[in-house]
Amino acid sequence: MEATLQGIFMERFAAHARDRKLPLRVHRAAQAIMQCRTPAMGGHEQGCPEGHHTRIQYHSCKHRSCPRCASLAKAHWVEGQQARLLACDHYHVVFTLPHELLTLWSWNRAWFADTLFQAVRETLMTLLQDARHVGALPGLVMALHTWGRTLNPHPHIHCLVTGGGLNGAGQWRAVQGGYLLPVRVVKALYKGKLLARLWDALQAGTLKIPVGVRRTEVERWFKSVGKKDWNVRLQERYAHGRGVMVYLSRYVKGGPISDRRIVQADEAQTRFRYKDHRDGKTKVMAVSSAHFMDRVLWHVPEPGQHSIRHYGLYAHQARPKRALCRLQLGQAPEQDRIAAPDWAAFMAQFGPAQVACCPKCGQRLVRGRSIAKRRNQISINRKHGGGIVQQDARPDAPTQLSRAGPQVPRDTSFFLRGRAPVS
Repeated sequence: MEATLQGIFMERFAAHARDRKLPLRVHRAAQAIMQCRTPAMGGHEQGCPEGHHTRIQYHSCKHRSCPRCASLAKAHWVEGQQARLLACDHYHVVFTLPHELLTLWSWNRAWFADTLFQAVRETLMTLLQDARHVGALPGLVMALHTWGRTLNPHPHIHCLVTGGGLNGAGQWRAVQGGYLLPVRVVKALYKGKLLARLWDALQAGTLKIPVGVRRTEVERWFKSVGKKDWNVRLQERYAHGRGVMVYLSRYVKGGPISDRRIVQADEAQTRFRYKDHRDGKTKVMAVSSAHFMDRVLWHVPEPGQHSIRHYGLYAHQARPKRALCRLQLGQAPEQDRIAAPDWAAFMAQFGPAQVACCPKCGQRLVRGRSIAKRRNQISINRKHGGGIVQQDARPDAPTQLSRAGPQVPRDTSFFLRGRAPVS
């Protein structure tokens, strides 16, 4: 078995899904992971303009949970976000959901994610606009992160917060003293706002109670976490927000684990690397292949769920306010559109060897004819929630045309007619 996420799912997911009730979003995520950059996705030919060489490039699935095709999407996102950043100090704040509420999260995923975003937004906006602290409207970028270092369920929100904001008179006001907010006050207000929303939803009947759990038990959960000290971290001040923005890009696409972290995989178990936050050392965890897939698939987001959201000065409709801030901060006007790098330009930054070139003459390959997708052979048992996935695309499908495959046409204008260079 190939030690990649795709290889593990290709070999084990069909049997795994047969024994479990999995939602449709999970089946679709698994299907995308298995088909990414295989003949099932279709593709196109790439060839040397001089006719020396040709190959097939299969297309990406572009699913949020697939780690194989996430790099370019992350790069595009970071470029767009950094163009929006104000030239001021930024702070990184992390709000964690108590683990006692994980069961409720599993039964109310979409509602709970929205509620967590709202509680965090209201906490920061209320305190930062208070005259006792900053007294100004800040810019917020929030990213929902549902996994821990070992792929365990661990919902929390990372926030990039401007070190200042726009006050009621339209003037920029910076954070004084290098401290964003008192952490004890942030913890108390965050806990109060989230628990209030949970209690209201329980009373209104909009909060789904897990099967086999009584309402009185849920009420005990709320009372128990209400007595605890909730985990909120206010990181040190950054001279700019670019580093945190790159960190947040991990949650745009790609899922909870990359292939480079998977050490070994077979039918019995999967071994992967993780960094232990307690001692800072990199370690290896071994779990059964079934448990590994369960951990990965737990984090597939709900359809249509936005994992990254913008508020205050960084809200999409707040561009006039950002323009006013930029003027006062001596920053150039915000560009209407950022030219995102294409795949070839993106790969070129990692070195010339990463650019698709002819091995004989060195010219960049150009795009030829398109190749249609193969028929999608997926069957989902909707009645029982299980599924059987059958497909002939394999993760190790060759990207090079075989000797018996199509030959490069002698008329090289086939490749050149209106075709742009590709990777």
